[in-house]
Amino acid sequence: MSPLERVREMAVRIAGVYGLDIFDVELKREAGQQVLRVIVDRPGPASTPEESVSIGDCARVADELSTMLDVEDVIPSGYTFEVSSPGLDRPLRHADDYRRFAGRWAKVVTSQPVERQTAFVGRLKGVEGDDVLFESEGKKLMKLPLRLIKRAHLDLEF
Repeated sequence: MSPLERVREMAVRIAGVYGLDIFDVELKREAGQQVLRVIVDRPGPASTPEESVSIGDCARVADELSTMLDVEDVIPSGYTFEVSSPGLDRPLRHADDYRRFAGRWAKVVTSQPVERQTAFVGRLKGVEGDDVLFESEGKKLMKLPLRLIKRAHLDLEF
C-alpha cells in the first residue's frame, strides 16, 4: 500500500467517527515544499451552513490524523499538513456529485464539443444514464456525456 493510500485509509476511519467522508487526499509540491492535503466532506447535500463542513470538523480530523501520521511515520519526508473542505466552488467528479448537487449552478468544460460548444454555465438537473442533465443559462436542457466532461465545479449564483 502506498503512503497516500495509507493516509486515505486512516483519514476515512477518523472522519467516519465525526460523520464525515473523505473527498480527496493529495500530496503535492507547492512553493518548493511538500503539502499533504486531506479534504473532508459531509455526505448528502449541504444546503445550509449547519450541514456543511465546519472549521471545528476540520480541526478535529486534523488533530487526530496528525497524531496518527506522526506515530506511524507514513510520509517519511517533511511536509505541511492541511485538512479542509471542498469549498463553495467544489469540483464535481462523479455521477453521484451531479445527482447530489442537482438544482445548483455549475460550470462544466467538455473535452469535445457538445452542440458546438465546450464550456457551459447553468443549472445541474441530475443524471440520466451516462449523461449529466444540464440547463444552460438560456434555459435550454442539454445532455452532457459524463465521459466528455473534462472538469466541472459548482459556481456561486447571484
